[in-house]
Amino acid sequence: MTERSDRMNPSTTRRRVLAAVAAAAAAPSVFAQSRWPERPLRLIVPYPAGGNSDAIGRWAADRLSASLGQQVVVENRAGAGATIGAQAAARSAPDGYTLLLAPTAVMAITHHLRKVPYDAAADFAPIAAMTSSYGLVAARRDLPANTMQEFVALARREPGKLSFGSAGVATATHLTGEIVHHKAGISVLHVPYKGSIESLTDLVAGRIDLIYDPVALPQVKAGAVKALAATSDVRHPELPGMPTLREQGLDVPGGSWFGLFAPRGTPAEIVQRIAADLERALAAPGAREAVLKFGQYPDFAGPAAFVARIRSDDATYRELIAQTGIKAE
Repeated sequence: MTERSDRMNPSTTRRRVLAAVAAAAAAPSVFAQSRWPERPLRLIVPYPAGGNSDAIGRWAADRLSASLGQQVVVENRAGAGATIGAQAAARSAPDGYTLLLAPTAVMAITHHLRKVPYDAAADFAPIAAMTSSYGLVAARRDLPANTMQEFVALARREPGKLSFGSAGVATATHLTGEIVHHKAGISVLHVPYKGSIESLTDLVAGRIDLIYDPVALPQVKAGAVKALAATSDVRHPELPGMPTLREQGLDVPGGSWFGLFAPRGTPAEIVQRIAADLERALAAPGAREAVLKFGQYPDFAGPAAFVARIRSDDATYRELIAQTGIKAE
């Protein structure tokens, strides 16, 4: 009797119809979500081809292409200290088809130095931290200094005569140098480039004296340039005899990370899926050896942990920039 009454009750029937309509309306979205990705993705690398950022981006793109079943195409959007590429990603549709590879500088440093055309905290959905840097201080081969302590002494004897290159204004390769020189009390001319490979090329040619960039490792091993220190908290595994900056009396932040981001509003399911695929890729046999070629080591953090890391680094660099008085050129 009760069952028959429920079927005959207009109010009950109306609620069931509305529920069915709502479920039907939601079904296409859920179904569309389950089909992602249906076409190739693009991974914006905000630096030129050939540098460490590009190499790491292409490594990630290859692994994601295999796990997602769709091609992930690297798009180099260089310029303005990586802000051009970051802006392009921030303005893209949050549909899971645009990703951004970004280092510490883009998300935790640059906006403290100058106005940028994106909001690091509001415009992106952090997916995962992938790697951290075994940073290097590398000098031209004939520089009359073989350690960072000797370079500092040289710079004090010849103030304003030495130069260092970077991957661009407000990048980590720029800021690290400025912080080191401030801590050491020396003046060194900054020469910004469009990317790491350009600064390394001029270092090998002897047109600049120094860079703070892990991209120098192959040239160090080849003898084309020489390493003065590791900028990371630990010694470089391929250069175990080279002391860190801290071991040489310079207390500066160690290394920097590379992470993957999506435009804000990208569905959480997509963010989690990509993060899980990256975690597996970084834990796979051979991954550590592969990223070591780019001066990196696996340092995975999922979305929530990555957000916390970004906030912590942002606070650290905000304080350091205020203390040192560093400004974008």
